[in-house]
Amino acid sequence: MAIRQLRFEDDEILRKKSRVVETIDEKIKILVEDMIETMYKEEGVGLAAPQVGILKRVVVVDIGEGPITMINPEILSEEGETIDFEGCLSVPGKRGKVNRPFKVKVKFTDINGEEKTLEGEDFLARAFCHEIDHLDGILYIDRVIGEIEE
Repeated sequence: MAIRQLRFEDDEILRKKSRVVETIDEKIKILVEDMIETMYKEEGVGLAAPQVGILKRVVVVDIGEGPITMINPEILSEEGETIDFEGCLSVPGKRGKVNRPFKVKVKFTDINGEEKTLEGEDFLARAFCHEIDHLDGILYIDRVIGEIEE
């Protein structure tokens, strides 16, 4: 396992759409392990592959309940809304209020190649949406309501 170099908001790779993962091979498994290690080292709650320079649809999230690995995640449904502060490892030292769904249902493939669905509420739903946005070249700063705080 290795710590990967983070990409920051001025890096054009963060604005590109990530490619679907066709096969979960050893390279993808190593990427996931490295992403989890990098997320923990940086004290984040989520990390998307573009944030470490890889344009693949891979996300890891851990809000304190253990890591969730999502390959080719897709939001199936959204309910409600909630406005709260967000930050991002790729936009250090800043935060802003973002409106996100209160509850989401996500379909994805896990690291073992099994298709799964998972529901997340509140902070977990926010983390899912934030990281999946990264896969489409969207940063939370694009969704901020009002001013970005430094």
